[in-house]
Amino acid sequence: MAKIFETPIYPYRRSPDQDAAAPVRHPVVVVGAGPVGLACAIDLACQGIPVVVLDENDKVSFGSRAICFAKRPLEILDRLGCGEPMVEKGVVWNVGKVFFHDRRVYEFNLLPEAGHRRPAFINLQQYHFEKFLVDRVRELEAEGRPIEIRGNNKVTAVEQDGDGVALSIETPEGSYCLRADWLVACDGANSPIRAMTGLDFVGRVFEDNFLITDVVMEAEFPTERWFWFDPPFNPGQSALLHKQPDGVWRIDLQLGWNIDKERERQPENVIPRLKAMLGEDTKFRLEWVSIYTFQCRRMESFRHGRVLFAGDSAHQISPFGARGANSGLQDADNLVWKLKLVMDGRTPESLLDSYDAERIHGADENILNSSRSTDFITPKSEMSRIFRDAVLDLSEHFAFARPLVNSGRLSVPCTYDGSPLNGPDAKGLPPRTRPGSPAVDAPIKGGWLLDRLGDRFQFLTIDADAPDIIESGGIAAERLALSTADDPTGALQERYLGDAGMAVYLLRPDQHVAARWTAFDRAEVEAALAKATGR
Repeated sequence: MAKIFETPIYPYRRSPDQDAAAPVRHPVVVVGAGPVGLACAIDLACQGIPVVVLDENDKVSFGSRAICFAKRPLEILDRLGCGEPMVEKGVVWNVGKVFFHDRRVYEFNLLPEAGHRRPAFINLQQYHFEKFLVDRVRELEAEGRPIEIRGNNKVTAVEQDGDGVALSIETPEGSYCLRADWLVACDGANSPIRAMTGLDFVGRVFEDNFLITDVVMEAEFPTERWFWFDPPFNPGQSALLHKQPDGVWRIDLQLGWNIDKERERQPENVIPRLKAMLGEDTKFRLEWVSIYTFQCRRMESFRHGRVLFAGDSAHQISPFGARGANSGLQDADNLVWKLKLVMDGRTPESLLDSYDAERIHGADENILNSSRSTDFITPKSEMSRIFRDAVLDLSEHFAFARPLVNSGRLSVPCTYDGSPLNGPDAKGLPPRTRPGSPAVDAPIKGGWLLDRLGDRFQFLTIDADAPDIIESGGIAAERLALSTADDPTGALQERYLGDAGMAVYLLRPDQHVAARWTAFDRAEVEAALAKATGR
């Protein structure tokens, strides 16, 4: 495993920009070649927007880091052309089990219904994830798409004016300068870009620490998420076990607040803890060890003029619930189509304010869920612990108590309720596909619904007559005409019609529903299209 961390996958190469007499201007510069930065750059290139990615490293991230990738981000990756290798390599899982002391109190299924192409989750080490994204970048480069990664290019200064953004960059061969029409900062929780621009990152630090380690072992545990409250091997604390590819297992052990972090990271202290959990005879070796302090923070605004923040640079979320990387990929999904329309001059620049509004809504939702999870996992008073333990005891026998158990509310797709881009909603249609929600996949004749959606505005008609194209202010929406005759399992009816006889849905390029009706009306669709594009 170690070699994947040692091999440069986007090594430093001198750019012609370094020899230019004046700073070269690029339409978009992305800082950070992690999952969010690479996804953002791939989407931009697929939309025909030239993009340069700058990263001070030249390798994949060290250690597994993010490992749980949810159904909605997998669907986004499908749209970007790199979902399949992720799922093929990843460990697919839908089931989780909750333990209290030494007994299992209940289990849950995150995807109990059929009719979805993608699973609820896969587990895949971040280094594999990043490598697949870089592979996709190389495919796009080979096709002649306008994308470039520059390794060992460290941004040292950022200055914004009314015309764009100026960047100073340090390389092994000295420094140079660039200009960008737009800068997308995807440079992590300790974002240097955020620091250079003097912006705040506010929130809450929780008084607890967790040992997070990856071990290589042969084990008979099933491919499920196992979470323990107050287990015998870590009394008074919690633990988590997850399977990853290549015989790697993720183990999280709660340690408490007043600890010596450096001491707890040492193998002579980590190994006895793991043996207590796994058994003295279990053979394993440590691959990666880290100590994590729960933090939930975000910027007050994700857009600052021509500098846009996405992923951990914009918001930091505690890991239980797998909301960090998953929400970052949804940031990129939300941002790129809006940026393209603005850059093309087809919508006002104020459309980007909806990125700020919608993704702050998503970040706040994630922070709320993560904070509640942390408070349940790590009760800070005796009364809180008594309540928590009573809920766990009741959940073993009574279904009503199980929704109160919070071992990490796992990532779900964000619905942009109240978005300024949302249009009308017809009464009687299924709530799960209301305006603001991501389209729900369904099997249709010849394949899957989501494979037919995305990268442009569309209006989906189900058993409704309509023209093939609707246009508003120079922006067109293409029709996708379906019928319940194309619905082999009844999932399309259940997810999009309910009891209605027909429906019309306006869909955004990021596959989110913008508006819907129970009959076609050209003027209504045109008005909703104008609203969905910020006009």
